Amino acid sequence: MLSREQVQEALREVLEPATKTSLVGLQWIRDILVKEDRVSLTVVCAKPNEETKSTLEHQIKDRLASAGAGDVHIRFREASEQEKKEAGIQQPDSSAERFKGRGEGLEELPLLDPESKVNFIAIASGKGGVGKSTVTVNLAVALARKGKKVGLIDADIYGFSVPDMMGIEESPVVLDGAIKPVERYGVKVMSMGFFIQENSPVIWRGPMLGKMLRQFLTDVSWGELDYLLLDLPPGTGDIALDVHQMLPQSREVIVTTPHATAAFVAARAGAMAVQTKHEVLGVVENMAYYECSDCGKRDYIFGRGGGAKLAEDLHSELLAQIPLGAPDNHISEADYSPSVYKENSSTGHIYADVADQIIQKCEQD
Repeated sequence: MLSREQVQEALREVLEPATKTSLVGLQWIRDILVKEDRVSLTVVCAKPNEETKSTLEHQIKDRLASAGAGDVHIRFREASEQEKKEAGIQQPDSSAERFKGRGEGLEELPLLDPESKVNFIAIASGKGGVGKSTVTVNLAVALARKGKKVGLIDADIYGFSVPDMMGIEESPVVLDGAIKPVERYGVKVMSMGFFIQENSPVIWRGPMLGKMLRQFLTDVSWGELDYLLLDLPPGTGDIALDVHQMLPQSREVIVTTPHATAAFVAARAGAMAVQTKHEVLGVVENMAYYECSDCGKRDYIFGRGGGAKLAEDLHSELLAQIPLGAPDNHISEADYSPSVYKENSSTGHIYADVADQIIQKCEQD
């Protein structure tokens, strides 16, 4: 089986057409996944038109076949303006485009400005292990698939998992004093996990955590966003309190399992939102049932009714019941991630419906 290093070495002579520079040298070969004799990867291009994609696909598949790959899946995406700038590609003045729709000469409003039009949505739970981060990641991707500009802050600073769940391997960079978030599936992502080496534990006190969260909100070059999702730590601790204080306009989605005890504990997170006058958009009941792939029979292995009861207690509504399962995308797609469901999967459709409900609630005004 090929290693990632062998894949990169095999592709080192493949040139990016616009720059005539090695794609590997530019670090424009991304998301390499090797499974037995199958290789999946993402290619970043300055101008990924059909001719360019066809040429590169032919070169990459030929070289990887010679190296021993039996099947190759390639996903193309266009380089961002910053990536093009770093590669030495001259770009036209984009200031007019930057301020389009905002009024000529206006600077982009910071996220914490009271007049910012960003919809902040905190994803909370009463306890760990209910799949809150999985819900956050898939809701963010579902909103992006609806054409929304989406950011995601992995604010679960002790238990950060979003980069791994989304299959992110690169790290953010600092440009002109601002951190540029990593983009994946159309979602701009920031996480403490980007700054911790080898999965080391984070041993911080509350004030330091609050400072990091504020930096994620103020020192990151998010660009224009429609939605910014925050994956909160479980419970009602320092970070949750900081979010409520920093973002008084934030709304919340509460995640629970169907078990009565889990829903009872999750009610505390909901009660905190209510007490701080944050709107609860609804409840997502995760791991609601297991559906047999052969016969379609549903087994409610964690009980029933917890999500609906929690929604009733919070005077909100049950947005969705997500079945127990895992995405089937480990080999077949170049844009691999362990936790993001395919758009056309049954669970992907459920998240798309939740995204529609969120959009309706947040943009009805």
